[in-house]
Amino acid sequence: MSHRKDKKGRVLYKGEYQKKSGLYEYRYTDAKGVAQSVYSWRLKPDDKTPYGKPETLSLRELESKVERDKQDDIDTKTANKTTLNDFFAEYIQERPLKPSTRENYKYMYKKYISEGLGKKRLASIKYSDIRRLYNALIDECGFKPNSMEVINTILHPIFETAVRDDLIRKNPTAGVMAEIKSRRDWSKPSRKALTEEQQKAFIQYVSKSKTYIHWKPLFIVLLGTGCRVGEIIGLRWEDIDFSAGEIDINHNLIYRPHDGKCEFHITTPKTKAGTRTIPMLEEVKDALSAEYQYQLCEGFNTETIDGYSGFVFKNRFDTVYSPHCINRGIERICRDYNAEETAKAAEENREPLLLPHFSVHNLRHTFCTRLCENESNMVNLKFIQEIMGHSSIDTTMDVYTDLTNKRKHEGIASLQGKIMLG
Repeated sequence: MSHRKDKKGRVLYKGEYQKKSGLYEYRYTDAKGVAQSVYSWRLKPDDKTPYGKPETLSLRELESKVERDKQDDIDTKTANKTTLNDFFAEYIQERPLKPSTRENYKYMYKKYISEGLGKKRLASIKYSDIRRLYNALIDECGFKPNSMEVINTILHPIFETAVRDDLIRKNPTAGVMAEIKSRRDWSKPSRKALTEEQQKAFIQYVSKSKTYIHWKPLFIVLLGTGCRVGEIIGLRWEDIDFSAGEIDINHNLIYRPHDGKCEFHITTPKTKAGTRTIPMLEEVKDALSAEYQYQLCEGFNTETIDGYSGFVFKNRFDTVYSPHCINRGIERICRDYNAEETAKAAEENREPLLLPHFSVHNLRHTFCTRLCENESNMVNLKFIQEIMGHSSIDTTMDVYTDLTNKRKHEGIASLQGKIMLG
């Protein structure tokens, strides 16, 4: 019995062929009984790829993969024809997401994934491709841990869906973030709360400043409720019950990309725990009452967003604040305060009490820290969780644990000289 051979005189197995151009072909029938072919310029793994030809797996390696895929009912043909962009387009429409989250994912995908990795076929994307993308986003785009988590949160379930649909064998994103965190010694940056002294200095400076006094009610409410910024800029007068002394948190105002531009939209709270009622501190109640009386004379917020109107806080255009606008305000306040405090401290020959760089979200973290400083058991931690709208007690415990560690050091320091050790 004669055997077919390639141009080098090597015996070709059943289903293997070599074209006149030198290209190898393996013909097979897939799990659905459809005739298919795979191609390579190399027969064996140690063959060299002809000059100018694309690098691919050798034909024998492709055969092995095909046979394993057939045994596991992997739909190789579809995976080889479908790009990541194609699969994402179907996936993002079917996945149950809040509209704001869906738009944010689509925006991030289009900007950072679609033009590169997105054009590759599902079957061809490997672990090293994902790692290369993530490293490029960090090194070239300056991505920080939180931004990388968003990208990974988008990609990981996409490939997991492809695995479950039997299009690919393994999820190429699996383990990439863990490797990057390990090699770069990455951990999520902890949000710093203002100290009691810094918080007092911040509020006092705003209260006495002719330039920044208009920010005072907003900052009092943020620091006195611990609400998320979207919950406060979206707060309406009808959500405030002055007689009961309560604030009803039932929606969130977001500023997210939509069809190529950023827009305000109303959405449900971040989690189910986010829907809650917060009792008002007297300072918060007074600040809101003063703001209402001021607006009776100067005019109320005129903006309507997704059918919602009557928003409590307003900018100089009588519309809602954006988080970015508030952060710019905080930045200017800290800049001017630090300049004045530095000069004053020099005159008084003392160390200045400077304000750190912080964002509006740090005010929420500051409120949570103040709560934890005044509560000391798990029953009360459950109360803190409910007030903060944390979906998990673990989030509350993270703040409490940081505070406990600080107190341990303070406790040991207070014993200095009180324990006779020598």
